[in-house]
Amino acid sequence: MSSDESLYPSLATRLDVILPGVVTSIEIGRERSAGAIEAALKDSGEFVLIPQLDPEVDEPTPDDLAKVGVLAEIAKADKQGPNRYTVVVRAIERVNITDFVDRDPYMVVRTSEFKDSGDDKANLAKAEEVRDAIISVLSGEDDNEGAVESIQELTDAAEIVDTVVAHLDLERELRMQLLAEANVAKRAGLILTPLMRMRDVLKLRTDLKGEFMDPQSREHREQVLRQRMKSIQEELGETSDENEISEMRAKVAESKMSDEARAAAKKQLRRMSEMSPGTAEYNVAHGYVQWLLELPWGVFSEDTLDVPAARAILAADHAGLETVKKRILEFIAVRKLAPNKQGPIICLAGPPGVGKTSLGRSIASALGREYVRISLGGVRDDSEIRGHRRTYVGALPGRIINGLKRAGTMNPVFVLDEIDKMASDTRGDPASAMLEVLDPEQNDEFVDHYIEVPIDLSNVMFLATANNLDTIPGPLRDRMEIINVPGYTELEKMQIARNYLVPRQKAEHGLKADQVELDDEALASLIDHYTREAGVRNLEREVASLCRSAAVTIASSKEPITMKIDKEKVEEILGPEKFDSEIANAKPEIGVATGLAWTPVGGDLLFIEVRAMPGKGNRRLTGQLGDVMTESVQTAISYIRSRADELGIDPESFDRYDLHLHLPAGGIKKDGPSAGVAMAAAIASLLSNRPVRHDVACTGELTLRGHVLAVGGIKTKVLAAQRAGIKLVLLPERNRKDLEDIPESVLESMEIKFVSTAAEAFDYLLGDPVSENDGYSAFLPPLPPAPKETEMRS
Repeated sequence: MSSDESLYPSLATRLDVILPGVVTSIEIGRERSAGAIEAALKDSGEFVLIPQLDPEVDEPTPDDLAKVGVLAEIAKADKQGPNRYTVVVRAIERVNITDFVDRDPYMVVRTSEFKDSGDDKANLAKAEEVRDAIISVLSGEDDNEGAVESIQELTDAAEIVDTVVAHLDLERELRMQLLAEANVAKRAGLILTPLMRMRDVLKLRTDLKGEFMDPQSREHREQVLRQRMKSIQEELGETSDENEISEMRAKVAESKMSDEARAAAKKQLRRMSEMSPGTAEYNVAHGYVQWLLELPWGVFSEDTLDVPAARAILAADHAGLETVKKRILEFIAVRKLAPNKQGPIICLAGPPGVGKTSLGRSIASALGREYVRISLGGVRDDSEIRGHRRTYVGALPGRIINGLKRAGTMNPVFVLDEIDKMASDTRGDPASAMLEVLDPEQNDEFVDHYIEVPIDLSNVMFLATANNLDTIPGPLRDRMEIINVPGYTELEKMQIARNYLVPRQKAEHGLKADQVELDDEALASLIDHYTREAGVRNLEREVASLCRSAAVTIASSKEPITMKIDKEKVEEILGPEKFDSEIANAKPEIGVATGLAWTPVGGDLLFIEVRAMPGKGNRRLTGQLGDVMTESVQTAISYIRSRADELGIDPESFDRYDLHLHLPAGGIKKDGPSAGVAMAAAIASLLSNRPVRHDVACTGELTLRGHVLAVGGIKTKVLAAQRAGIKLVLLPERNRKDLEDIPESVLESMEIKFVSTAAEAFDYLLGDPVSENDGYSAFLPPLPPAPKETEMRS
């Protein structure tokens, strides 16, 4: 809505007088008008339409324009050539034109709110009279049920009148009066006469229809009715657009669209031939048929079923991601043997920056298919997926149909980006709408609310991406084949940087290949000390920073030079190192153990700190621990207490000390059972004065019997340990099967041990007891003798 004082690009209309509530198409041909459209597209899409007082003026000045305009928004804009656009606009509300701020290269106007006037009761009474008249007109025609319902639901007098005007074809002078008239009752009175005339025309058509209800052929009846309708239109000063309708009929006949779509198109074309081209219903029907014609019915790109060539393309575009590549090659092989096999529905789940989205383009290239991507992040309305029903003003198909139109084929690689970030509210649940799209048993007859005819999506290869599978509803997750895409190893990052990121950034910054040399030590420094991520997004940003610095140096030099960037130069350009090894300069600590955690953005280290204070055996947990993790702490304490003698712990410690367990990064919520072993190790370390090795990390769920159970996210956790410089990782014995997912380069850089019980883990984690505080901040001195109970005497 416009505020009291707002600035908007403006567009002068020569013949059209567009009123609020109208959705219409306008042709742009003047340079200033094209500039206004381009400015609106770059901003919010809103601009002001102002009718010319004299349509004959080619270059209107402010004096040639009306003082009242309409605030509108762009629904669709197609560029036809230099300074030529076809724009579909949705008129929102009247605005007063208070000033023309600028006229070059396009007009910018200052607007104020246009306030309706008149007595509320009189306005509403006149508006009701108008509503009754238009309902009697619309009820006499087919397919107007939605329009009648929407008009009946309106309660505001001004909104009723403006909505009714959208259904009428009025003279320009009358539309100018309606635009400028503030009194709602007078505005209603202006359109009552045209409404009465429309009602008389409808009655005549009904009488004509009765004349042909008997043995004459249907073709003859339609021919006579069209002729009579043409005569009526000519008498009313209207002209039919028969040439365009004939062209559209020919295109429908030639199209490969389904029988249902062809029948729907023909029905709308029949309605168009009986309507005036200036009415809203005509534009709606025209837009619908145009959409049916623009869909790629029966158009399929031929698959490239060459497995070695596809393997080479995938290897050239992406390093690592072997599981995904293997699945795509399997699909190509199966497609070659079974050509009618439906396209797979795959969901790539992993942290940001690992190449999930860009992988879709590589897959399309390997298959020889078209590529289309839609972002689902923040989508809350199921109409974004299924489209809007045509009864709504400005209705359009959903993103799936729009994607097929952009692809130009019925079998593209269709990337559904950020499918885990969809949400639901009162407008609907887009995740539920996606169930039909991603169900192989249903998507061969997907029905968009706007198109309203079945569309076959079974040949589309859907590729969804997600960071967190937990936010995807179970039924939707069940319809997709989940492939986990973990983070990259340091070696893979080095290869990606050398083969992809550095060449790409050189090209983007106008640098030739031999003008900048980045050695391996410099890349290793970027990876280890300037980024800390599972993917390579930040790494590319740092490479870009180096390229920008090199560009300044080279551009400033009068002679051709080659800039060599080594580790020292990296620090000079990017400043001090941002990250250091998590365990660098560390030493064994009492009461501090290192766990491993999985997060949506990759693995991470989890430092567990425990301290004891004289007290009465109370427990305090901090660091935003969830319910499951809180229960894991209780389990760990109970296990340690049951094995106190074996661990060399004074049993009285549990009653005479208060324990405080804390997980740093208190601003981040933490949950899950996988830190059970690490928590038990930290507690046992504190109460037995046995330091925990600082270069060992562990993960595993702990039971009351001391068994270590399997956990998830092993690969991402091990990669996080490697990035932090951990030398030994303890994993549950039941996770031994996950070892095959870990790259050889990682296994060679660290030692991995499998444990079945907490006792086995303690053998690796805990050192020998210390009898005195030798620099340990959490050293627990021996308990003094417990005070004796004194005898109470009366």
